Parts: sequence; C-alpha cells; structure tokens
Amino acid sequence: MTRRSAWSPEEKAVLASLRRPERIQRFLDEEVRYNKEPDGETCRSPRRVLRDRVAHCVEAAMLAAAAFRHHGRPPLVLLLRAHRDDDHVIALFREGERGAWGAVGKSNYAGLRFREPVYRTLRELAMSYFEHYYNLDAEKSLRARSRPVDLSCFDRLGWERAGEDLWDVSDAIGSGPLVSLLTPAQARRLTRVDRRLEEAGLHGAVEPPPFWAGRIRTIR
Repeated sequence: MTRRSAWSPEEKAVLASLRRPERIQRFLDEEVRYNKEPDGETCRSPRRVLRDRVAHCVEAAMLAAAAFRHHGRPPLVLLLRAHRDDDHVIALFREGERGAWGAVGKSNYAGLRFREPVYRTLRELAMSYFEHYYNLDAEKSLRARSRPVDLSCFDRLGWERAGEDLWDVSDAIGSGPLVSLLTPAQARRLTRVDRRLEEAGLHGAVEPPPFWAGRIRTIR
C-alpha cells in the first residue's frame, strides 16, 4: 500500500472529540451504522470509517485504536475466537493505578460492546463476554482469545488512513496464537443460553449477511 496523507482538519476534529473510551463507544453506537455488507466484504481503515460512517467489529476496533493512539494510548486490539460462530474483535485500553483492562467494540449483539476498565487480567475481560456470546442456535460459543495486537506494527501499511481494504491486518489479527478460555470438558458441558438473555442480546440487531468469504469473520 502507498503512504497516505496526514489526517485532514475535519478528521482531526472528530478524533480530538474521542478523548475518552466511553465517548468512542458512544460515537460507534450512535454515529456509525453496523456494517452488514450484503454485496460483499470490506475491511475499511479508520479514515474510511470516519468518511462512510459504517463499520463491522474489525473496522470499529481499528477506528477505536486509532482514536486511542491520537490521545497517547497504544493502539491495541484483541480477537475473541468462537466455535460454530463468528469471531469478534475489540479495542483494548487500560486505566487506573493498577492498569485495569477495559474494551470498546461494535457488534450486532448488545452484550458484546463496551467494558468498563475494571478487569485485572485479559482473561477476566474476555470471560466477561462469555454469557453474552452465543450463536443463532443459542449455543454459548466463546472459546479463546488472542494476545493483544499492537496495530502500530502495521504502520508500514498505512492502516489508519489507507484507501484500500486492510485484509493483511485483518488476517494477521485472526491468525495469531490463541489462549484457551475453556477446557474441552467444560465446553462439552455447556448449556444453551437462557431465552430471555438471547432475546435481549438480539435487541436492535441487524440481520447478519448470508455469506462467509474465508477471511476473519467480522459480522459480530
């Protein structure tokens, strides 16, 4: 990919307003439509998300990471790996004297978005998504997490402002080493999600696209 120009004044103004993680989450919830892409997949850069105001979880996580970086935080994202379901990507941040973990995310499921910075470890943070992470058969599907991915490793690709789809970044996020969250025995004993929680999680959901193109699953 070719190098891109710096942020425009309009883009800088938006990024400047996204100082706090909760403000980033509100921006993603209220000003960015969920990307269901009925005609094909995309992997937009943060610049393109700001322009188009549409994003799936990877695109939203990269925008959140770019906003974090703009305000002096590292641009970290985390993959949540699912079984018989779509993977999910969130942006990570730390706050407080002990550096507790929190997250920003965009999802078609209500329970897979923001997390307050109260989690001592990444396992605690990842497991906070467990009961809310289920497939269309009501099976609890979260199984593993990645290690944090620092998107500054992809600066050579111009990931923040690229005009092209960032498949190399998406593939790298999805192909790194994983840390299991459940043992095989625990996974075998799982019950289906409670119907009330299932219905609550789907409140306001956009119908997911009927395709899977072989890359990291991005419709969560």
